Amino acid sequence: MKRISLLVLLVTLCLSLSSSSFAQLEKIVIPAGTPEDQALQAITNEADAQKKLAMYEDFVQKFSSNPAAVAYGNWQISQAYQGAGDLTKALAYGDKALAGAPHNLDIIVSSTNIAAQMKDNAKTMEYAAKGGATYNGIDKQAKPEGMSDEQLKARLNEEKEAAKSSYEFLETAGFNVITDEKSPKARMAYIEQFTAAFPDSRFQEQVAQYAMYTLGPGQLNDSARLLSYGEKTLATNPKSIPALLLLANSYVEDTKPASIAKAVTYSQKVVELAKADAPDADRSRKLSGGMAHSTLGYAYMKQDKTAAAVPELKTAAELLKGQDDVSYAAALYRLGYAYAKLNKIDDARNVLNEVVKMEGPMQQPAKDLLLKVNTARSKAK
Repeated sequence: MKRISLLVLLVTLCLSLSSSSFAQLEKIVIPAGTPEDQALQAITNEADAQKKLAMYEDFVQKFSSNPAAVAYGNWQISQAYQGAGDLTKALAYGDKALAGAPHNLDIIVSSTNIAAQMKDNAKTMEYAAKGGATYNGIDKQAKPEGMSDEQLKARLNEEKEAAKSSYEFLETAGFNVITDEKSPKARMAYIEQFTAAFPDSRFQEQVAQYAMYTLGPGQLNDSARLLSYGEKTLATNPKSIPALLLLANSYVEDTKPASIAKAVTYSQKVVELAKADAPDADRSRKLSGGMAHSTLGYAYMKQDKTAAAVPELKTAAELLKGQDDVSYAAALYRLGYAYAKLNKIDDARNVLNEVVKMEGPMQQPAKDLLLKVNTARSKAK
């Protein structure tokens, strides 16, 4: 009975190396009654941790011709070193285990956990992405001869459900790497790995925000790559407010008429989605709506539709006041500029005088514009 229990334990804990010709996930199976099973039973009965470790090392050597036994033995050694605090050796033995069972999610999860403990972002993402790709490979399995479509679907759903918790752990570990990474270049590389391995991630909205922030001004400043990533994000999630906002803001700075038209379209979409004027609108929705109205007003000015820009910029200022000082100042500056273009000098002066009092990136441009407005007003007298 003990041997049967051990076999059940192994089958339950591991997912790979089975005889099933179409399984993408591997499960390590040590048949009951075999010499390998007997050796594992003896190791299980050993209470001393050091002796148990030595026995696992002997086990790997003794059954070196059995890939399943070697993979399982190396995995157990990895866990033993992890428990002892020797994470370097734990990771090394985890890699040996993965060499024998590259699609075993339990071993991948174990190695991911060790790498995360070591704060090794590169290795953590490497293992997490490997696990994500392995999990997503379940649906790509070919139908074996004699199995109906319904039977295959049920089998695949069963595999995915059994592996779901492992997948979610790996997904979280990969996302944590992105949020923790300080280097923009490395962060973007991790984002690309993550996106490929977890295409329908529950974190896709946050990952998109990190990607566009990383590619934007002050970070990698790669506008072409930023637009490409943003458009890909919208292709999978057309209602992504962060992507729409960032793309609108990027396109509005371009001089091409087609780009300005896109800025208008994307800004209007955000206004529609955010519903910032609704009674239940929270700070996030007000910010999104306010920034969209500000970009929309700016785009209208670039299209020589300054009169249409004014109400958009006034709405933007109303929504952004008290929410974000920089965005609020930018909306007011644009409003002052619009009033100046329309020759509404007093209105322009009133708005710009408010911006001049606000410390931040818009303070000096507002001073410069206010000087021009005052000069024009003096000449008009």
